[in-house]
Amino acid sequence: MPENEELVAKRRKLGPGSETGLRGGKMPIDKYRNFTSWYPIPFDEKWPTRTWPSKKIEKAPRWCSVDLRDGNQALINPMNHEKKLRLFMHLIKIGYKEIEVGFPAASQTDFDFIRHIIDNGLVPDDVYVQVLTQAREPLIKRTIEGVRGAKNVVLHIYNSTSELQRRVVFKAERDDIKKMAVEGTKLLKELAEKELKGVNVRLEYSPESFTGTELDFALEVCEAVCDVWGATPQNQVILNLPSTVEMATPNIYADQIEWMCAHISRRDSVCISLHPHNDRGTGIAAAELALMAGADRVEGCLFGNGERTGNVCLVTLALNLFTQGIDPEVVYNELDETIEIAEFCTELKVPERYPWAGSLVYTAFSGSHQDAIKKGLEALGDKVWEVPYLPIDPHDIGRQYEAIIRVNSQSGKGGIAYLLETEYGIAMPKDCQAEFSQVVQKITDATGKEVSPKEIYDAFNSCFIDLKEPLSLIDYEMSKGSSGDIEVSLKAHIRVGTEDIEITGEGNGPVSAFVSGLNKKLFAPHMMHFELSDYSSVARAHCKQLQSSEAVATVRCQAMNCGKKQGGRRFGIGIHRNTTTAVLQAVMSALNRIGSAGDSKLFSKLK
Repeated sequence: MPENEELVAKRRKLGPGSETGLRGGKMPIDKYRNFTSWYPIPFDEKWPTRTWPSKKIEKAPRWCSVDLRDGNQALINPMNHEKKLRLFMHLIKIGYKEIEVGFPAASQTDFDFIRHIIDNGLVPDDVYVQVLTQAREPLIKRTIEGVRGAKNVVLHIYNSTSELQRRVVFKAERDDIKKMAVEGTKLLKELAEKELKGVNVRLEYSPESFTGTELDFALEVCEAVCDVWGATPQNQVILNLPSTVEMATPNIYADQIEWMCAHISRRDSVCISLHPHNDRGTGIAAAELALMAGADRVEGCLFGNGERTGNVCLVTLALNLFTQGIDPEVVYNELDETIEIAEFCTELKVPERYPWAGSLVYTAFSGSHQDAIKKGLEALGDKVWEVPYLPIDPHDIGRQYEAIIRVNSQSGKGGIAYLLETEYGIAMPKDCQAEFSQVVQKITDATGKEVSPKEIYDAFNSCFIDLKEPLSLIDYEMSKGSSGDIEVSLKAHIRVGTEDIEITGEGNGPVSAFVSGLNKKLFAPHMMHFELSDYSSVARAHCKQLQSSEAVATVRCQAMNCGKKQGGRRFGIGIHRNTTTAVLQAVMSALNRIGSAGDSKLFSKLK
């Protein structure tokens, strides 16, 4: 075996990390440990087994948008007052009732914005403004000052409780961390009772990095906070259990949430809230499984904005519910407006493939997908939405059907036919669709790009309508046939190359008479003729481009020589207000396409 062949054989046999170094080495997996190897979630008498896998989400959770605070802190250019106000008003418009509006003690911009929306009466009576503060006295006092005069307020206090941060960041013991949460809650309660009389105040407490906090300690701190605040069924504490860093698979988060729901001593006095991040790309799944595990509320951002890989996306969660027939209790029927506002305010683009919202989400390039969508739309009933590859009706979120099917080199006849019909009202038989798709395929293969409906229509015209060589119809007239068996006599003026000639023919209709006249005058003298099949004529469908009522006629013709087929069959199409004219033009179109194909001798003797 030659030396180079031996080397190829070795490459095929040896795997990664082999001593030859021909392929990439091993990833440094020894630096990492499996989350469940050090983080137990034990079953006990209160939680003898997990039950969430058999549960269903049957209603929307309470939503809280944190775009103006948690999302804002993650932006390259944080929002100014104008952008904050525009986003706040839009969140109200689409139905959010709890909105975290800022961290008033950390930023003068946040403080001034909060005062602006309160002092100018911009907060509806059924909306709670949420403000964040750490559990430190100066920050809490400034926070209370920021929300004075509001009707409904969520005071959100937090401190990190995770094992890693206790050990590495704070170098503190459990009791120190718990004391910080308890003393912060005490001060917050005292100041709220003193300074916020007449205000509907809710407490939210977050053991930050909950997913990295031992469950028994997270429970201990949350119980202590609820005791200090005096949580009751009428005065619930929001226990926000954040996946500040997504550390494991979504089922682990669901187990943590169900464990907390089972062990909290006054479950009816707390609202279990989620705040998932998306470090592992499973924030949506984590949120949905945790809702199945008993959570009541979700915090997140529009389109998943937030630190690192972002917070959970409120839009995706809401529309996921919507597609299951569950009222999301927020309204995204003008989703493009939400995208426009979010992109303007955050200076972040919504990716083309983003769930439900991306510009290519309701677009099919694959030929089989296009065909299935076309058939699904045609078969759609009045009640349940069932269309292959489209789990949501684009109209329900303000999108249009025009964007569903787009054509590139991966597309097939179904998508091309759909665009021609919806944009230009031209319906073709299936076999004709297949023939024309080859024309479009050549264009997409040559350019390597998507073709627009206009480009498809131009190709259609070039292929069928504008092809006037070597034959074209000038005019014709019909009269009654010469006998009872012959119903129509037809005389037509046609152009053959540069010569105008007259043909006459008879038949049981104008089409057969025209075919007879063409064969007799042009082809029979040369032992040739053509046969017509697959004739159809339909009204041009209603579409944006249609100016008047027209007929679309399609025929297929086959060249014959001494009774034998010669070359391939070709379709022709004619479009005219007069149905007869349309079909006669279709015959000429088919014959010209036979001539241009060059695989028969039908026109070889014509001058």
